[in-house]
Amino acid sequence: MNVLWIVVDCLRRDRLSCYGARRRPAPHLDRFARDCVVLDQMVSPHIPTQPAHTTFFSGRDVFDHQIVAQGGLQELDPGVPLLPSLLRDAGWFTGAVDNIGRWIQPAFERYDPYPRWNHDGSLPWRNGEEVTARGLTLLREAVQDPRPFFLFLHYWDPHTPYLPPPPFDRMYYAGDERSPGATSMDPVWNSPWFANYFREWLDGVRDIEYVKAQYDASIAYGDACMARVFHALAQWNLLDDTLIIVQADHGEELDDHGCWFDHHGLYDTNVLVPALLRLPGAQHAGARIAPMTSVLDLAPTVLQALGLPDRAIGLAGTALQPWFGGQTAPLREALYLTECTWMRKRGWRTGEWKLIEALEPDIYGKPALELYHLPSDPGECRNRALDAPEVVHRLQAARDAHIARRLEATGRPDPILVQADALRTWQPRFIAGRQGGTERSSVQQ
Repeated sequence: MNVLWIVVDCLRRDRLSCYGARRRPAPHLDRFARDCVVLDQMVSPHIPTQPAHTTFFSGRDVFDHQIVAQGGLQELDPGVPLLPSLLRDAGWFTGAVDNIGRWIQPAFERYDPYPRWNHDGSLPWRNGEEVTARGLTLLREAVQDPRPFFLFLHYWDPHTPYLPPPPFDRMYYAGDERSPGATSMDPVWNSPWFANYFREWLDGVRDIEYVKAQYDASIAYGDACMARVFHALAQWNLLDDTLIIVQADHGEELDDHGCWFDHHGLYDTNVLVPALLRLPGAQHAGARIAPMTSVLDLAPTVLQALGLPDRAIGLAGTALQPWFGGQTAPLREALYLTECTWMRKRGWRTGEWKLIEALEPDIYGKPALELYHLPSDPGECRNRALDAPEVVHRLQAARDAHIARRLEATGRPDPILVQADALRTWQPRFIAGRQGGTERSSVQQ
């Protein structure tokens, strides 16, 4: 059996029809989802991009693999194998089209890093076409190889900045984004952290709905690019013998909680991600897994599907095959969450509650403790930390006990306490450089 694993960076689940999308900017993914098992509550517990990818490729949590930050100096312990290296050793051809690099790259036999895109805000991005073109070349090479294949394609649409090419760029917005009467972007332009970066690609924009529309337009562009890959799979008769995974590494904040155009915060807009599994021959098409799952479950699921369950021993996740057939028992009671972006936070998510704790002042001025009752407040709009202290204490105790167990089991430090994201340390230089016109901005992946 072959595996094709596609990650769409920053894709929010509410942009797909199977998760209730209203605007529906991804018609090809929507159609693809009809043949898939849909994971209703898939959590990416460690964000942003680098820790997320390390988590789902290793099948290990942040205490084990220690990668908590995007630009940190911590390197992955060579003793922590990644799924592509396990499959390469087991006889699979492994290839990737990606530009994360670092320890992801040597895990693959064939790694095609497409060029870093420019950050000129006057130009549209055409990253999706680059990934697709290289992906089809890699797929053709894999088909000609006698071994089964494991391929990874990493699409960056719709990562900030949202600069979709025409005709997508005006697909969802027909107004005047620079209208003098619009004021919804005022809080953004007053941000001491991000205003300089936003001016690179949103200079003069006054209507925040335009920015949201560009995010959706970027999804539509990427969706059109991915459609060529789906078509090639069908054309080359690969669908009956290929497991296809399409997921996001994390979501995106679009002013949902007063956070702008990036993936800051442990809200479900960021950590609850779309995840679609198309089994060979579209087995179990239309099935939905309702219990809370984690990206930690993906590596064990792939290993089980490929007949290598012994390689999953010691991993933190659970193979999902029993739930494909209708099992409804919960997989886990809670998940530990971490964020190390421009701020450090940790969280504890159960089926009912979400606790978020800031480990340093929040750059958006949010409180140090946030508590949300997910069934009655799925948008996480009402902070219950002050009026439900007993719940806060109960969740903190459960989280702290989990941390203690994991520290004892791994014998390693708590990475969220001892690491900081390197990108954040550039912030004063970033501001000074932008004012002087010499420093290029850096944003979280």
